[in-house]
Amino acid sequence: MLGLKVSTDAGWAAAAMRDADAVLVDHAHCELKAASNALSLVARHAGRDGDAALSRALTELAREEIEHFQRVLAVLAARGVAVGPPPVDAYAVALRRAATGLPREPGMTVLVDRLLVGALIEARSCERFQLLSEAALGGDDELHALWRELLASEARHYRTFVDLAVRAAGGQRACVADRLERLAEAEAAIVVALANNGGEASRAAIHG
Repeated sequence: MLGLKVSTDAGWAAAAMRDADAVLVDHAHCELKAASNALSLVARHAGRDGDAALSRALTELAREEIEHFQRVLAVLAARGVAVGPPPVDAYAVALRRAATGLPREPGMTVLVDRLLVGALIEARSCERFQLLSEAALGGDDELHALWRELLASEARHYRTFVDLAVRAAGGQRACVADRLERLAEAEAAIVVALANNGGEASRAAIHG
């Protein structure tokens, strides 16, 4: 799905749905971090080369992530679950580190890498919401509808990040596609490693 090189284990969703509250809390944190990341990119790269369109797109993406955070927060409140402080996202940290370690071709800037990392994070979220929506079908109608809503937005955000990466790379679509391919291979290795080492905690994580 969306260029991912490894699929989430088939049993992940069933295990995750046994602690749906933990999944909701995890995703609330993910939405907040995604909004913060988008705004951070705006702050660091706003107006670079006169490209205000990139800043507008990232600001709009951040707005959507905040809306999703509020949506998940409302579901948690109705279920009587507190969000609590966010943990370190080992998956995102490892993926950004992998991008830093790749040789950098002309035009493949730090901004391009950050956008492609964002794309892969959205792709993984989309894949896991698909699995969760299937696992909730015929059981929890509210969660099924929420997972379907979120997977659609994550797929859209994936495409937005890739398109922005091509824009930031001066239209070098083939070069961006090649770099995304290599980052996807690194992402697959990270997912496998976290699944092998994460134990129970990894079952509630949308990423990793």
